[in-house]
Amino acid sequence: MSQDYYELLEVSRTASADDIKKAFRKLAMQHHPDRNPGDKESEKKFKTVNHAYDILKDPEKRAAYDRYGPAAFEGGAGPNGPQGQGFDFGSVFGDIFDEMFGGGGRGRGGRTDTRGQDLRFNLEITLEQAYGGTEATVRVPSSVSCDVCHGSGAEAGSKPQTCPTCQGRGRLRAQQGFFTVERACHTCHGAGQIIDKPCRTCSGQGRVRRDKTLKVNIPAGVEDGTRIRLSGEGEAGARGGPAGDLYVFLSVRRHQLFEREGADVHCRVPISMVQATLGGNIEVPTLDGKMARINIPAGAQGGHQFRLRAKGMPIVRSSQRGDMYIEINVETPTNLTSKQKELLKEFEKAGKTSPESEGFFSKVKEMFGG
Repeated sequence: MSQDYYELLEVSRTASADDIKKAFRKLAMQHHPDRNPGDKESEKKFKTVNHAYDILKDPEKRAAYDRYGPAAFEGGAGPNGPQGQGFDFGSVFGDIFDEMFGGGGRGRGGRTDTRGQDLRFNLEITLEQAYGGTEATVRVPSSVSCDVCHGSGAEAGSKPQTCPTCQGRGRLRAQQGFFTVERACHTCHGAGQIIDKPCRTCSGQGRVRRDKTLKVNIPAGVEDGTRIRLSGEGEAGARGGPAGDLYVFLSVRRHQLFEREGADVHCRVPISMVQATLGGNIEVPTLDGKMARINIPAGAQGGHQFRLRAKGMPIVRSSQRGDMYIEINVETPTNLTSKQKELLKEFEKAGKTSPESEGFFSKVKEMFGG
């Protein structure tokens, strides 16, 4: 008595089509002869599992099996009957991968048109544009669907015909031992169709070279290296195939005043020695085009930083903003006149005004014993 097909696949009689498929994949991978060289039992198991799946995956065959059992298929349809001679291991194993990984987009009865290539466009923007967001217009060399043949590649009044060599698959299989080698069809070059009368405009390609002018929305807060994807704006697919995508890579131009660090912005502001000594108010620029007032305390030292909250870069897809840091740089006077030099000498004689330097040199004296 032959073993029950459901038991062979280790599923229940009420199992769904997906459950049966998953069970078959697992067992077929486990018992395939390539994984078990010289194991006759695994070879036999592989044949019976494949035959059981061939019956149960078809709704009509499964209904007949459920009603009549294996007797419904007597006459040589089993794995050891006439159709079982010269069993095509490679074909079965290829079908497993077709189902698991998509088979390159081809089913048993047809092919998928060639998808167009993705394109890359490098776009440079200013820091101000990154701060406020902008809409950029780009011109991209590309290929678009032919207007004359509407992407079919065939001249008006005709249409592509199914390739007689590969029956529209675009691929041909050749058996080599346990393996099946698949190659592009030599007649249609993988297209699955042949065109007797090619379109004169696109030479049968279904697409023509043409520049595209596109609008790119750049959100506020984008960083250097940000990639923006425009779906379907890449090259047109061959003979009506889907278009690829366009990827816009952004680079933010270096600013002459501001330096960005994440969402924060830094600005180095020079002030005079007098301003640092006496203190006072100064105005500094911000990225929003306005001026901000900063109070410099008397005796401020070079390198001191002032923080302006929420004056930095916007954070993409957020209402938050970074901060702005103003670092003062105290400038040493240059090109002094004789009078200015005399005044500075008198200023130095008037008293000690540099506590930090005096403390430093006092420690040096102590270190070297006076």
